[in-house]
Amino acid sequence: MIGYVTLGSNDLERSAKFYDPLAAEMGVGRMMEFESFIAWGAMGCAPGIAATKPFDGKEATVGNGTMVALEAKDRDQVKRLYDIALANGGSCEGEPGPRGEPDENGMVFYAAYFRDPDGNKLNAFLMDKVA
Repeated sequence: MIGYVTLGSNDLERSAKFYDPLAAEMGVGRMMEFESFIAWGAMGCAPGIAATKPFDGKEATVGNGTMVALEAKDRDQVKRLYDIALANGGSCEGEPGPRGEPDENGMVFYAAYFRDPDGNKLNAFLMDKVA
């Protein structure tokens, strides 16, 4: 359903240092790059994520309540993505762990939350069997 998500950045070089290793951990790299825009993902394989300088030339700001969720393959990858984010200028919004109670099938929402250097909120998550 979602083709890609674009997040505003005031410093594309800093954004690249943040998103390049996250994308690499998820098995993708840069698929498009221009002076004011970088997109990560696999061409023709949605979804992707992009950082861009706002088209109107104004400062990029964070959307209150906006968050991008990165689907991880397992709990170890949730932790790796969280660690990569913090090591590359991100900040913690919630350490890796289960959230809420298991559903009727014994599945639990497992996630870690972080912000990129521009303040955009992301998480790494998966639905997983209760450990």
